[in-house]
Amino acid sequence: MDTQWIVTEIDGKVASISADYGHFARIAARIAGLGPAAADRISTRKITTDELVEWKKTVRWEDFRLFGSKFQLKVWQQLFALEPRLYSYSDLAALCDNPQGVRAVAHAVAVNPVAYLIPCHLIIPKESLDKARQIRVTAQSTLFKGSDLYLLDTIDVGEYAYGAKRKRELIKRNLQ
Repeated sequence: MDTQWIVTEIDGKVASISADYGHFARIAARIAGLGPAAADRISTRKITTDELVEWKKTVRWEDFRLFGSKFQLKVWQQLFALEPRLYSYSDLAALCDNPQGVRAVAHAVAVNPVAYLIPCHLIIPKESLDKARQIRVTAQSTLFKGSDLYLLDTIDVGEYAYGAKRKRELIKRNLQ
């Protein structure tokens, strides 16, 4: 994958990682509304997917400066803490102590400003996760022995701001 990811940092903390400047524009508007004392330094830079994957190994929650509602921040923090495997939106809603709030959780996932480091790509539709689990059970008796990576081309991984193909690639990199 040859994506150039655009990293936006505010005072040395990550505010967004995106494949375009859309998040940067939203962050700049947010900062403008807070006044001049809100930030000393805003910067952007481009990194490769390989650099992003390496960064994931060392980044901490404290390294972020995120703009969102209290609920969105809770969802993003829960996403950040996830073990690397596939989850459904229902799973994530339960982990956020809001099992009835699947739609609200899905919205928070959709507006996640930090690609890959906050792994919204690991959230897929429940029907797809159920299908993957069934395939995995069947695969136990084959030479695949339950490997998840071959499943990605056979299931709907759901929507992703940067396309399903890129989402599949990020999932593969995250689950290796």
